[in-house]
Amino acid sequence: MTASPTPTTAEELRGAGLRVTAARVALLETVRDGDHLGVEAIASGVRARVGHISLQAVYEALHALTAAGLVRRIEPAGHPARFEGRVGDNHHHIVCRSCGAVADVDCAVGDAPCLTASDDRGFSIDEAEVVYWGMCPDCSTGRSS
Repeated sequence: MTASPTPTTAEELRGAGLRVTAARVALLETVRDGDHLGVEAIASGVRARVGHISLQAVYEALHALTAAGLVRRIEPAGHPARFEGRVGDNHHHIVCRSCGAVADVDCAVGDAPCLTASDDRGFSIDEAEVVYWGMCPDCSTGRSS
């Protein structure tokens, strides 16, 4: 038995019901190659791959990719939105209070949604968003000097 090949970015877009364009392929690959990128960094990465793209086109593509579940948008309080390609595993994030660096943190405890609400108020919970806040190693070292 052979392992099924990993789908190409274009196949993933088609599978999600999205039109395949060079800009969407470049955007999805840029997000996946990056680390919790903001819109400006994504636009820059897409431009390096395919040439000119407007910021509005980047926003529209990010909206479509997020809605299709191919990209995850995170919005740490007080910081601009960031985007990542790690989707579907309900992981969490840790954010530096000083520089705003963001890193992934695997699920806190147990199975998704990782937390059991003390009172679900009748909701059918399928995801929990946890953000840990603190100081990254670089900022912690800088403060102690």
